[in-house]
Amino acid sequence: MKIGIDTFSCDGGKSAVGVYLKEILRRIPPSQFNAELFGWDFDRYAYSDTAPNMEFIPECSINGRTANSLWHIFKYPGFAAGRNWDACFFPAAHRRLPYKSPCPSIGVIHDMAPWWDSGKLSSPIRALLRVLLPNALRNLDRVIAVSGWVKQELINLAGVRESRIDVVPCGIDLGVFYPRPRNEDGVILIQPFSFRRPYMLYASRLDHPVKNHVRLIEAFGIFKERTKFPHRLVLAGADSRDADKIREAAESSDFRNDIFFTGYFPAASLPELYSGADLVVIPSMCEGFGMGVLEAMASGVPVVCARAGSLPEVAEHAALYFDPENSEEMADRMVTMLINRELNRECRALGLEQVQCFSWDRCAEKTIKLIQDIAGD
Repeated sequence: MKIGIDTFSCDGGKSAVGVYLKEILRRIPPSQFNAELFGWDFDRYAYSDTAPNMEFIPECSINGRTANSLWHIFKYPGFAAGRNWDACFFPAAHRRLPYKSPCPSIGVIHDMAPWWDSGKLSSPIRALLRVLLPNALRNLDRVIAVSGWVKQELINLAGVRESRIDVVPCGIDLGVFYPRPRNEDGVILIQPFSFRRPYMLYASRLDHPVKNHVRLIEAFGIFKERTKFPHRLVLAGADSRDADKIREAAESSDFRNDIFFTGYFPAASLPELYSGADLVVIPSMCEGFGMGVLEAMASGVPVVCARAGSLPEVAEHAALYFDPENSEEMADRMVTMLINRELNRECRALGLEQVQCFSWDRCAEKTIKLIQDIAGD
């Protein structure tokens, strides 16, 4: 079986979508698949450690989101036809997708936000893609949704038939994320950073307003005023859209000296960062899956998160919830989780149980089976 795998918009394996792709690639049996990767030339070696035997084909010489969207619409069909694939797999179909494919195709939708968020593209291109992309989704032979919430969004927003959507949740590597013993040191050294404990953590790109950092900063100020606790707020993530507004909110806070931005944070060091936190807060307005919830719970850290998107579906009873538009309620949950020791212990225990429901092996097995099905194997 010969399949193509689109690595465009997978961020060289560094983002959550990139991690997803790497975990699937690790588990593709070479005896069953002759797989070819295609994407940006600068990602040529991004997947060589996880897919050393797969050929990488550089395509779309013009960089940029708009140019690449147009490449998928106008150039991909001819490119794919020339490769004679039995099927093509689009692991970031929510970001980039051809209008039609000459071979059977299957795409993974992690989030609908990039299509419906008005700030992502210039108006003419946005108007075009809002028409083309939902139709492109409906042209896929199968659609994988990473959560039940995303499945419902696909039905409601894009008109994809329910019978063509399979929910396949992402996984968590419990050999990487697990509770680590805490020493008595008040400082955690994670090169090139030094974090003074105690701190609460939000690990996410700085994307305003969807990731909701500004309200988190407001809630942190209320928390500090109310408790006088020494906690710092660590915001770990690279700058994205309107990151300057988040930094301005932090600079305007009375507790700006207790707010720490790391910028891009290496994925390899994330487990240690999670383990050092007293609390993880996830205030996002829209999460297709909520990997941060799993990473925190697997690290044995209590979670408070927004009652939004797929977050309640992933965390279930192992977290405290708040209205993401209510900074007061967010602060109240932060205070409750840190003051109520019994609740804190219960959430940590429930979180460690909840993460057992998510496995990369199960995710890859189901995904590979769906690819085989559409390829007619």
